[in-house]
Amino acid sequence: MRVHYHTFGCKANQYDTERMRQELEARGARTVEAADQAELVVVNTCTVTNQADADARRYLRRLQREHPGVQVVVAGCSAALKAADYKPMPGVIGVVGGHDPVQVAQAARPAHTAPANKLVQLSVRRSLDTLDTEPIGGTLLREREGATRGWLKIQDGCDRKCAFCATRLARGASRSRAADEVVAEARLLAETHPELVLTGVHIGHYGHDLSERSSLSRLLARLVDEVPEVRFRLGSIEATEIDDPLLDLLASAPDRVAPHLHMPLQSGADPVLRRMRRWHTREMYRRRTLEIAERLPVLGLGADVITGFPGETDEDHSSTRALIEELPFTYLHVFPFSPRDDTVAAELQREMPVPQRIAAERARDLRNLAQAKGEVYLQRRVGARVQVALEGSAARGTLKALTEDYLRVEVTGGATLNYVP
Repeated sequence: MRVHYHTFGCKANQYDTERMRQELEARGARTVEAADQAELVVVNTCTVTNQADADARRYLRRLQREHPGVQVVVAGCSAALKAADYKPMPGVIGVVGGHDPVQVAQAARPAHTAPANKLVQLSVRRSLDTLDTEPIGGTLLREREGATRGWLKIQDGCDRKCAFCATRLARGASRSRAADEVVAEARLLAETHPELVLTGVHIGHYGHDLSERSSLSRLLARLVDEVPEVRFRLGSIEATEIDDPLLDLLASAPDRVAPHLHMPLQSGADPVLRRMRRWHTREMYRRRTLEIAERLPVLGLGADVITGFPGETDEDHSSTRALIEELPFTYLHVFPFSPRDDTVAAELQREMPVPQRIAAERARDLRNLAQAKGEVYLQRRVGARVQVALEGSAARGTLKALTEDYLRVEVTGGATLNYVP
């Protein structure tokens, strides 16, 4: 069976799709690059906002218009919370509320049934029709197909209760993977990927739930020690959860741990942070960021920011803008507020809405500021020697490079390069 995968959302979702692919391939499926080549499409959904849900439904409708008859399995966060919305949609043969690769494989079984008058070639691997409830493809991801950088998922779920977030409702409580399992998977991924990105839903809480309590800094130190010749990069992490041992590791081994941090800010105004149910204040974020920047002379620094959160005033926006101006950000992800059903923020939106036009204007303002700061940083880095992960294809003329501080640069010249395609 030919299967195409379409993923919405974060790196954790992308990792989960790779596990689904690996499991289906172990059961005899073949991955194809385009939906028009597929008999089955697996759609891994996101539910970070209502718009994310709508994007998934729009994609499914377009899929049926452009490829009538293609069968679909819907999985992921939106499927976990909105299963009833997907089940009646044309082409959908299964809905998996979550990311379990075995459940996805089981849901795909009807699409694998061959017509009686067709000659079929059976795979020497175990068939998709088997009723195994345990993963045939193994519990460790071996490769992120077609990519230079590999995803290394270290935990799932979240124990925080941010007012705007529905992801925790879909993914549940924070659950850390055993360190031995993470290291074993890193060794497998290192065979084909020169850079591994530690990802999850709340990686700063890694190890808090293990019987032998651990931490992200301890796990990363072990990875650096036991998985050589690979560069590690942290996924999104809270500023207040970067402890001193982790900062020491970032400062002492920039060739092994990329000096790049993406630290969600959301707002630089304390009244808004309180309504968001964030656990840090403006000053806590500011102070820790400056401490980090002082230790790391080369630092790619990004953040998520929400504009127009319920009750946000012009003064609140000015406070956020002033904080962004002060801190050494090299890029920002800025989103006008979009309410998510069943969250505290959706209730707040009814009580103290900020007009969409205002939220959009504030987002444009912060994006322009972030672009200006990024250009200043780029100019400062001109002429520097960098370690890069090469992406794309030299033969196709699409070769790019990702620096340790998260700059994407073009690769030019006729030099022969040895790299993992």
